Amino acid sequence: MKRTISESKRIVVKVGSTLVTNNGEGLDRSAIATWAEQVSNLLKQGCQVLMVSSGAIAEGMQRLAWTQRPQEIHQLQAAAAVGQMGLVQVYESCFAKFDVHTAQVLLTNADLANEERNANAKATLQTLLSLGVVPIINENDTVVTDEIKFGDNDSLAALVVNLVHADALVILTDQGGLYTADPRRDTSATMVDFAIAGDPTLERMAGGAGSDLGKGGMLTKVLAAKTAVGTGASTVIASGREPNVLVRLYQGESIGTLLSKA
Repeated sequence: MKRTISESKRIVVKVGSTLVTNNGEGLDRSAIATWAEQVSNLLKQGCQVLMVSSGAIAEGMQRLAWTQRPQEIHQLQAAAAVGQMGLVQVYESCFAKFDVHTAQVLLTNADLANEERNANAKATLQTLLSLGVVPIINENDTVVTDEIKFGDNDSLAALVVNLVHADALVILTDQGGLYTADPRRDTSATMVDFAIAGDPTLERMAGGAGSDLGKGGMLTKVLAAKTAVGTGASTVIASGREPNVLVRLYQGESIGTLLSKA
């Protein structure tokens, strides 16, 4: 893990809804503040960081007092529009404490599928990174339809890795890593320290969606690693609640699951 993470010059960090909203209770400012501090530490060491953050829909649900994630697309879009306001405000204020500027970047699958818009998105992100700005990226849920949705921010994060040719993808989740089975249901499950990204056995091992807050689960993280390795990037799946996890990974510590090329 030290070889693939600590030598990285550009990292994409993805955090999920459960972490960002403290299991749906509202935006977890203290958690976001700890990630902001860790990212600022990496910036000082010369590592560029992009963040892909879920949480807009979950935050919108909380603000609108919705207890269940809606199925109707326009309700999801409305929740995202409401929640995105709070999401970017918290990220901006938390990073500002460390004199780091942030930028909101909303993308859709159509943006990356279109050659001109793909080039524009890449150029914008490259420019932001050159200025020392941390892009806070999310799917543009207010305009997407079922036909053009990424499906989850794990997939979006992997596509961003490929877009900017990042060296590594770090997916922070509420689990310690990838397990041989769902540890919440199978007490005999053990964590996978290392595996080859794209190994089909991982997809069978990963199972289904994780919670009602987000669309993703461990399967989408395994598939994201498969996409990221296409441009040579390794993926680490680790707990976002692990103290100083990003800094420790960058220092070469083995945390969570590393999915890399053969």
